[in-house]
Amino acid sequence: MTETLTETARRIFAAGVAAADPVQAVRRALEERPLAPVTGRRVVIAVGKAAIGMAEAAQVVLPDIDRVLIVTNYENTREVPGAEVFAAGHPVPDEGGEAAAKAVIAALSELGSEDAVLALISGGGSALLPAPAEGLTLADKARVNSLLLASGADITEMNLVRQQLSRLKGGGVLRVASPAQVTSLILSDVVGDDLRVIASGPTVSPIGTRAEAVALCEARGIWDDLPEAVRRNLEHEDDIQADLPTADNRLIGSNGISVAAMAREADGALVAPEPLEGDVEDAARLVADVATGGGCWLFGGETTVRIKGDGLGGRNQELAMRVALEAEARGWSGDWAFLSGGTDGRDGPTDAAGGLVGPDTLARMRAEGVDPQAALARNDSYHALNAAGALLMTGATGTNVADLQVLIRTG
Repeated sequence: MTETLTETARRIFAAGVAAADPVQAVRRALEERPLAPVTGRRVVIAVGKAAIGMAEAAQVVLPDIDRVLIVTNYENTREVPGAEVFAAGHPVPDEGGEAAAKAVIAALSELGSEDAVLALISGGGSALLPAPAEGLTLADKARVNSLLLASGADITEMNLVRQQLSRLKGGGVLRVASPAQVTSLILSDVVGDDLRVIASGPTVSPIGTRAEAVALCEARGIWDDLPEAVRRNLEHEDDIQADLPTADNRLIGSNGISVAAMAREADGALVAPEPLEGDVEDAARLVADVATGGGCWLFGGETTVRIKGDGLGGRNQELAMRVALEAEARGWSGDWAFLSGGTDGRDGPTDAAGGLVGPDTLARMRAEGVDPQAALARNDSYHALNAAGALLMTGATGTNVADLQVLIRTG
């Protein structure tokens, strides 16, 4: 039976997600380069959307673990024998994450120079482990998160600010755990794999300074809306980079690795030379510009959405809708399919991974009484795609290496 274009797009996307399997990545990293033995305790701290898989792999490979703490999002939470599992909110921090952060800080604070920490870091860790700096509350941090998201700030900009407001981000784990040895295995969910950005860099130096964070908030137009305690913190002159201990940081998976896996699955496909970044509307035009004639094109990256309405959706859903509109405007002939999905299985505050659109998607929307342009103006891509049966639903995947896109055209 002949595979449809949408089925082909799903299969290629699944290959990219499979390449980010956290279990295999951790096992391979620890077997190829074993950790040094320790005379004291070995504590494993796993944080992020892939935390459970990464921790279970470490449990299999390492015989000398004394304690395992896992912090992950609600969708991925389950019991793990021999581990303490904490469920937390994402993308907005909540009380579950705050409780998890207190437990992590307590565990790390007990360690000495003969002890070792294995930190297993994956995407989502920044929101999942909120440890407000002195004078700040969880509500303050949640407000900052919401304002940054709504402003269209990218992940580097968001984490530049959040690192200045936390006890654990921007190398905070190193300060709390000192003088213990720290090794970190990192699954990247950011384009370019800057270790300072992934999960807000708990085991690396911060992205920038408080002054740079202030300048960013002013440029994004959110400075006056920040809580007063946050503004006081950011105006403080001390340097969170001072006297920062070091760690053995190892990158074990990334968006680029997943795009390469999709290319192996889609024989003859063309990989976009640059990642999809920046405003989602610009990204949709770029996708349409690249895809001339028949063929298959693969993309990876992470776009941003400026929130102007009160609808429901995410960057992948908006990108899918905007590509459909570009295809209509340009009069694409023949059959085609475009998939944009988050490798974690969740796009924004929704239960969808993204969108999967084709030549008849917009017509189905309109037949259901949905105006695509009006829906986008309200940032309501979820309900629009749902009306057309064009949501990409995968469920939580247990990993996270940003977003992947597949475009296939027959003519």
